[in-house]
Order: sequence, then C-alpha cells, then structure tokens
Amino acid sequence: MDAKLMLVHVLSSLHAGTGQDGGIIDQPIAREKTTGTPFLPGSSIKGVLRDACPDADTCLKVFGPKTDKADEYAGSVHFTDGRLLLLPVRSLNGVFAWVTSPFILRRFLRDLEIAKQNWEVAIPVCEDHQCRTASSDNISSQQENDNQVILEDLPLTKLPSPEVDAWALKLGAALFPDDANNWQQMLATHLCIVSDNIFGFILETATEVTARIRLDDTKTVARGALWYEETLPAETVLAGLITASPVAATKDEVFDAIRPLTTVPVQFGGNATVGRGLCKLHLLDD
Repeated sequence: MDAKLMLVHVLSSLHAGTGQDGGIIDQPIAREKTTGTPFLPGSSIKGVLRDACPDADTCLKVFGPKTDKADEYAGSVHFTDGRLLLLPVRSLNGVFAWVTSPFILRRFLRDLEIAKQNWEVAIPVCEDHQCRTASSDNISSQQENDNQVILEDLPLTKLPSPEVDAWALKLGAALFPDDANNWQQMLATHLCIVSDNIFGFILETATEVTARIRLDDTKTVARGALWYEETLPAETVLAGLITASPVAATKDEVFDAIRPLTTVPVQFGGNATVGRGLCKLHLLDD
C-alpha cells in the first residue's frame, strides 16, 4: 500500500453533516464520537473526485465500477476521512487565528509517517492557560506588557515558540505553494497551538450555526420550515490520506489521476447552490 497526504482548505463554509442531532442544532456537522473532532467523510471525498474525473476509462480503473457492478472488482484508490487540522477562531486582535492542539498535530504526524514524509517538527507542551504562538504574531494584544491572546472570549497567556515557527513554515509551504498574496506569512503570524482541553472547548463554541428558512409561494416562511445548520467556517484546514492498492490500476496511475483533480476548487457537503463547501485540495508529493 502506498499513501499520500492530502490537505483540504475550506474556502466557503462547509456543511458535511450527519443529518440528525438530539440537541438544538437540527443539522450538525459530522464529528468523531470519541473526540468530538469535526471531519469530512472519506466517502464524500471519493464521490466528489470520482465525479470530477474527466476520463471514463481511467475513472473505472482508479475508482472502481459503479454500484450496480461493484462486485466485479474493487477500486484502486482509498480515502480516509479528512480530519480537522486547523480551525479558524475569532481573535480580539488580527481578526482570527488558526488554532490547533498537540493531539491534533500528533495524529497529523502519524499520517505523515504513513505517507513516508518526515517534517522534523516538534510539538510544544501547552498548559490550559497558554497559547503557543510564532515568534512574531498578529493575534496577541498590542498593549505594552500585555502578553495575551483572546480567542472568542477566552484569554490565554501568549508564549512565543520556535516549534510554532517550524509548523507555520511547513504548513504554509504545503497550503500556499504559490504564496499568492503573502498567505504563508499570514499563516505564520496567525497560527497558535493551545492545550487539548482548551481546543476541545473551542470545538464546541467556534463553529458556525446559521438559522435557515424556506419560503412558500407568498414569500413568507413556510410553516415548520425553520432549522439550524452547523458548518465549519471558511479557512478551516483538514487532512487525510489517499492510499493506492494495485487492483485495476497501478499506484502511479492512481496518483496521476488524482493529481490533476486538485488543481481547481471542488465542492464538498451540502448546499452547493448557496455557495457552501468550496474547497481547495493540496496533494503532498514526496
């Protein structure tokens, strides 16, 4: 089995949902049962890329036959879920911060190892009252002698860390290889690492929840047609593995077919007609 890692950069709010919830949110996003971490199902990634594949013969070899002939042979490409890597969170300074945690980074490093990539980056230790930032950041308070980062309404002590600089350098190069409009620098100055406990709290409070309605013929809200929908905000970054197993296609044919599909944005999740789910994919080659 050969694997490559793919990053999903969310350009417009993404609703990859479960369809049901016992709380006040009628349409929540998909979350891992044990950790509560949002994810984009691998089946969604596979379905979208299959539809985007322009060559029918290549599509059959790589993705396998369609459902009515699924017993003939398996596809040669497999997708894991796209798991959360960076979550954009409202910041008192700098508009927002890209936030992650040691647990999230540890799982990401494990995926990199499976993909046979070695980033040689360390994960800093974070206490619950701390926020690890780059050596130069735009999210901390600008007042003299005030070393605070305020995420949502949560005040944290700023601790500049060389490990964050190293992560920003690697992630910036992977997400913004052309560095249009200086996005690599923006990631470096807006990246922060918080403790797993704090990140767990942020996961419950920093996603978007929108009230949606449906109008009837009189342009008024139809009876019972009000619901609340949760989405991952724009600028979210997810990561997952693409693996190739030689069945009908070789590993080179698999990745040669996937690579062109990452050159233009694609749409994941629901509500495409209202602009949701536009994403840019980045395949991390060796």
